[in-house]
Amino acid sequence: MTTHKVKTDEIHDILKDAKIIAVVGLSSSPLRPSYGVAAYLQHHGYRIIPVNPTIKGALGEKAYATLADVPEKIDIVDVFRRSDAVPEVVAEAIKLKVPAIWMQEDVVHEEAAKKARKAGIKVVMDKCILKEHRARFL
Repeated sequence: MTTHKVKTDEIHDILKDAKIIAVVGLSSSPLRPSYGVAAYLQHHGYRIIPVNPTIKGALGEKAYATLADVPEKIDIVDVFRRSDAVPEVVAEAIKLKVPAIWMQEDVVHEEAAKKARKAGIKVVMDKCILKEHRARFL
């Protein structure tokens, strides 16, 4: 497995400046990792917006089928989908001019990441947002 070098200060800045995190692939089941991570982020002051066409909501928030359906400005798109779904998510994020895309552990798509960076979006890949937040802010 390749390691992806991300400047610590960049991750810190992404997390410090964000208020609204759209979690693509968020499950409404408390047993799923996406739910636990989103609950942690919500507990630490972030507004979580579930993006999943198969659920009505999670963690007290209404779910949206796609990023384009979200009526608010998104600061981070946190991707809990398989790597092959990333290009579609990145294309939506580019259209919405989202400042940062975060791909969870084991989610890697170099080509999509390159496109996002070219569009001026910060990209974190193959890292857990909960672990990175905990390492910097707790």
